[in-house]
Amino acid sequence: MKKAEATRLRILDTAARLFRQNGYAAVSLRGIAAAEKMQGGSLYYHFRSKEEIITDVLNIGIEIVHRAVDDALAALPPTASHDTRIRTAMEAHLQALLEHSDYTSANVRIFGQVPKAVQKANLKVRRAYEECWSDILAAAQKAGAINKKTDLHIVRLMLIGTMNATLEWFDPKRGTADKLAAQFADNILNGILIKPENS
Repeated sequence: MKKAEATRLRILDTAARLFRQNGYAAVSLRGIAAAEKMQGGSLYYHFRSKEEIITDVLNIGIEIVHRAVDDALAALPPTASHDTRIRTAMEAHLQALLEHSDYTSANVRIFGQVPKAVQKANLKVRRAYEECWSDILAAAQKAGAINKKTDLHIVRLMLIGTMNATLEWFDPKRGTADKLAAQFADNILNGILIKPENS
């Protein structure tokens, strides 16, 4: 990796950490430069604006989770059940989100805070990941593993939104991401209500 590329990545790492900890509005280019112990002007050699930095941070955050899910699914045998595929994707998402990166946490926590232009710039990467889940769910529904009447758009929003919300309350001292994923999957795939025998 060239020096300029390494410096750019280090700046993004620092920015992701600061955005995750402090939110979008509280982080400035000057603050990022100070955390990197570099002159503010030097930052402009690598990034033209705060918006460019946050766009990269948001994109990387989604790409990390997307790659984790793709890799986990690719490691499954072709005969894996749809139940297994959904559980595996959920576990990979939660592990990437909760255990591995300031980028993934920053993406979830500050997306609603950033300017509309930044949100728009992030849409291509965001929609690519949403399509990943749409494909997983559509394949399961086509095979009869999901009720034909189920609205997959709603299911996808519910799954991703519920998993992302764990950032606000998950305590690694009380369990692991894979255990949480298993509990989520059991509740979502198997339901929480017991139907009466005569229903």
